[in-house]
Amino acid sequence: MTKPPLTLYLAAPRGFCAGVDRAIKIVEMALEKWGAPVYVRHEIVHNKYVVDGLRAKGAVFVEELQDCPDDRPVIFSAHGVPKAVPAEAAKREMIYVDATCPLVSKVHIEAARHHDNGLQMIMIGHEGHPETIGTMGQLPEGEVLLVETVEDVATVEVRDPERLAFVTQTTLSVDDTIDIVAALQARFPKIVGPHKEDICYATTNRQEAVKAMAPKCDAMLVVGAPNSSNSKRLVEVGSKAGCAYSQLVQRAPDIDWRSLDGISSVGITAGASAPEELITEVIDAFRDRYDVTVEMVETAIENVEFKVPRVLREPA
Repeated sequence: MTKPPLTLYLAAPRGFCAGVDRAIKIVEMALEKWGAPVYVRHEIVHNKYVVDGLRAKGAVFVEELQDCPDDRPVIFSAHGVPKAVPAEAAKREMIYVDATCPLVSKVHIEAARHHDNGLQMIMIGHEGHPETIGTMGQLPEGEVLLVETVEDVATVEVRDPERLAFVTQTTLSVDDTIDIVAALQARFPKIVGPHKEDICYATTNRQEAVKAMAPKCDAMLVVGAPNSSNSKRLVEVGSKAGCAYSQLVQRAPDIDWRSLDGISSVGITAGASAPEELITEVIDAFRDRYDVTVEMVETAIENVEFKVPRVLREPA
């Protein structure tokens, strides 16, 4: 039987960013240096396939530092942790390695600088997300107020409207954040913002590629985890950019083929913590069912690389 023709549009950039790449490398190098087990507080990145792969090599994933023994190394995830966590690790004389993405660390430094200048912080982010918890945990209780929506801006209660600054989670939708920032600036004209947008280059680039690809596609699949903020934002961006069907899938077996019935073009992208082999797996699943032509939609070239901490580059 002849397979129906299908054009697959492949977004570039997609998948792993430099911060995720570095975080995974940190766990692998820690296992090489100290042997198994190495403990990791929270999922190192939000991707089950990646986490399962590291677990098989000897990484033990826990939610809190209290779940780690004192005598084994512990790694803090790419999303960042509240200040109290490394302080507690130091108190327990643990070996710890911080895999926080340098672009998240930059937001932490920014928040601390504003606090030192006597400003109260407003954070644009998602409640309960590890990155938000980590950033808010850099400062004392009540010094960082969280807003998630334009509506939240209207009700947020600040100490002094004249002495405010804002930061953002690095994985938000660029377009949604613009609206929230505008609302903050309208309500608090003296609010201080970051010199350069906190939303990271990888999040921005992946959203731009989706915007370029979406109008060409009958449907769009984002390869990523359901707890990955930047992956969920890609689904939303695809829908808003004119793609009638935009769906998050963890792996090829999750594809809902019935909803793709009768289509002639599909866009494929991946969140910043999804490895390329999962994208290949999805493409192969389409090749099994369709006569596939692949077209690249490239909107940026990324060549960012972050160094791993010195402790991992030194011999044991």
